[in-house]
Amino acid sequence: MLYRLRTDFRLSIITLLGASAVLGITPFAVMRFIQGNVLAGIVDSSILLGISGAVAYAWMTGDTRRSGLFCAVVACSGAVAVGIVVGEPGLFWLYPCLVTTFFLASPRVAVFLNIASVFALMIHGDAFRSDVQMWSFASTAFVVSACAYVFAHRNHDQRERLEHLATIDPLTGIKNRRSMDQELDLAAANAERTGLPYALVLLDIDHFKRINDEHGHGVGDDVLTDLVALLKQNTRKSDQLFRYGGEEFVLLLPGVDGIGLRAVMNNLQQVLRKYMKHPGGSVTSSFGVALLRHGESVESWLARADAALYEAKETGRDRIVFADFHEAPEPAADAV
Repeated sequence: MLYRLRTDFRLSIITLLGASAVLGITPFAVMRFIQGNVLAGIVDSSILLGISGAVAYAWMTGDTRRSGLFCAVVACSGAVAVGIVVGEPGLFWLYPCLVTTFFLASPRVAVFLNIASVFALMIHGDAFRSDVQMWSFASTAFVVSACAYVFAHRNHDQRERLEHLATIDPLTGIKNRRSMDQELDLAAANAERTGLPYALVLLDIDHFKRINDEHGHGVGDDVLTDLVALLKQNTRKSDQLFRYGGEEFVLLLPGVDGIGLRAVMNNLQQVLRKYMKHPGGSVTSSFGVALLRHGESVESWLARADAALYEAKETGRDRIVFADFHEAPEPAADAV
């Protein structure tokens, strides 16, 4: 529960709104019924039920877009209804709604809801003692909405930058291990649902430490970026490449197995042998390949690919070992 609140910003806002509504509106709803103002009590209770239902829907389905929009509509329309029924004291309930709409819905929808809410109260007019008060309310509502929009927009940009930094390897520009964990989980779930085969390739640059030691880390970085460029040029758009750590990379290949997988791997090996260079000569790589088995966990899948890679490194490097084919490593022909 706490993990979802930390990682899903909109869900946290919806939950906070729900908790605030329960704590803030419930006493007024009870008070109104006690005082005999049944209509106002019904309005407050309807707002509570609507927001609580949206919060429950968001938690059960994970659909924070629809539930957030629903919360924004209920909050704004409820605040307008309270202002109309209660009068001047009810106007204050609209201000928090004007702020939260920008965190619950898209900017265009939030702007529309805010303008519509203020206009609805102004057109009705009975909640205001004078025109001066009405226009003062409209002006302050505009300022609050503008500030909320700017803050929400900057917050959105910052979250996108942080997510980018958290999921992208800064040197190569490809997804990092954190992204890989998420994508492998999705691949395993999709394989169970559709039966689509998935291959996992662990790739390790041979003698990479020697390259760094003899030619410097700048050359080593160039080797890493060249490798990524070659892999991107020689794989499909549906394939995904991740930096696993150091000189190790993971390639996720959907929809290939058997002979097709062997052909793909042989082609990648030949491409790297031909085009990967550094000041000391050619650069080769070792590969460990594993097909996802039915019902297999991601951890087991990754461990089998890692074991195949280890075998390829231990038996001479510049080799492909298929964990699923139970064959000896392919010969390192043309290797340097």
